[in-house]
Amino acid sequence: MTIVFTNALLLPCTPDMPVLDRGWLRVEGDRIAALGSGAAPDVPGAEVVDLAGDVLMPGMVNPHSHLAMSLFRGLGEDVDDRLYRYILPLEREFVSPAMVRAGTALSALELIQGGVTTVADMYYFETVVAEVLDAAGLRGVVGQTLADFDPPDHRDFDEGFARVDDLVDRYRDHPRITPGIAPHAPYSTGRVVMERVADWAAAHPGLPVQMHLAETGPETDWAAAQGLTPVQAVAQAGLLRAGLVAAHCLNVSPRDIALMAAAGVGVAHNARSNGKAGRGIAPVVAMRAAGIPVGIATDGPMSGNTLDLFAQFGPVSMFQKIAGGSRRPMAAVDVIAMATLEGARVLGMADHVGSLEPGKQADLIRISMAAPRLHPVYDIFATLVFSAMAPDVADVMVAGRWLMRGRQVLSVEPARALADAAQVAGRFRGRMAEIDRALRGR
Repeated sequence: MTIVFTNALLLPCTPDMPVLDRGWLRVEGDRIAALGSGAAPDVPGAEVVDLAGDVLMPGMVNPHSHLAMSLFRGLGEDVDDRLYRYILPLEREFVSPAMVRAGTALSALELIQGGVTTVADMYYFETVVAEVLDAAGLRGVVGQTLADFDPPDHRDFDEGFARVDDLVDRYRDHPRITPGIAPHAPYSTGRVVMERVADWAAAHPGLPVQMHLAETGPETDWAAAQGLTPVQAVAQAGLLRAGLVAAHCLNVSPRDIALMAAAGVGVAHNARSNGKAGRGIAPVVAMRAAGIPVGIATDGPMSGNTLDLFAQFGPVSMFQKIAGGSRRPMAAVDVIAMATLEGARVLGMADHVGSLEPGKQADLIRISMAAPRLHPVYDIFATLVFSAMAPDVADVMVAGRWLMRGRQVLSVEPARALADAAQVAGRFRGRMAEIDRALRGR
């Protein structure tokens, strides 16, 4: 199938970040065949899509999430101890393949509606996550979580590694799903397990490792007790390496940044969830200046509440401006670069997604310019960062397949996703009420 997009405000998101007025782009099968500006070439038999000045850009990349945790969204927001009071007990009791399926389907619907075409996930029962993302037509990096805090899908690390092996066996050669391993964090795995993960990574070149790193005060204290920073602890275990997707990286020193840059680590920046938790501002400007690719991520919907990157753009830019005391840091064009090609670099996927270039996968989105809040346009990147919203995404394509057209999602059943999520939420509410009654009775 051949599709030709015409009359687009075309943002290829290649390294020079050009803006092509009256742009056109031709898709052949699952790949981009050609693009340019001006009059589109006539292609006999092609479907012609006239964008009438709407934005055409790469599908966005979210390099860190916990998709099934959409079912925890908004739960106990004003309760200081919600993690131990509600979240962990609910996870241990209710997280199952069926629950993960329901939460991931809800998230897949939200991702598509928000123009995210590639997502990295780390949670439990990741073979189920992979199945849902595959059925939804999305591109996914799925990492089986390993942890020592009584996780719901493995009793010990041997069983966890067996789950990793099963995930890899099923999806190693999949065209859109990339399997991997996800040690939860340095403090929740420890040196011996991190060394084992490093050995696994060496034996599986090209498969990613996802990990929370330098995120919390207790993690910093854990490493300090050994005379190290969290980054140094990971380095000593042999896990600071190319292919590591490090989420958060809030508490990193200049020396840590140099170590990460030399190792080829990618960073998933979660400004919104970090801000909600009061954990601080990651030194994104310094990390990028050191050559570290930094992508814009949402974290889990329990923490950041949304899975669309538009909700992240403002915090990403404004927090760096606050830290720098100036409007200059984190220009809007850099934010869009991070949401596309740089995010793909974080995941090791920049050779086939993240920008609109001939030969790359046809993962692209159309952003309607109909809303009055998008006008006038002086700088389209500033418009996208500070004025655009997820409902402005009109069409979504992955590998040449339409996932959404005219805001109608074609690859996920919205009514079923919402109904399944509501059913699980009802069970959560009942258990939370029991917890509250027990605490009041003390």
